[in-house]
Amino acid sequence: MSNSDKTPPESKGDWEGFREIDRAIAEDRLTSYTWKKTWADPWGKAGLVLFGLLFAAFVIFVIIYDGLI
Repeated sequence: MSNSDKTPPESKGDWEGFREIDRAIAEDRLTSYTWKKTWADPWGKAGLVLFGLLFAAFVIFVIIYDGLI
């Protein structure tokens, strides 16, 4: 079995809902898949934006508190 393109072999018993995740795992792109699915979800997008803003606020607080500027 030489599968050079890292795609899983097609089988009759696979689950339709998990085919994309299985393919992402086989192609070593699960992180990219997760980020894209999270960004497509409205609550996920809001969570990512909120996390980014809180992280940026924390970095600015640390910079100001330590007197670096």
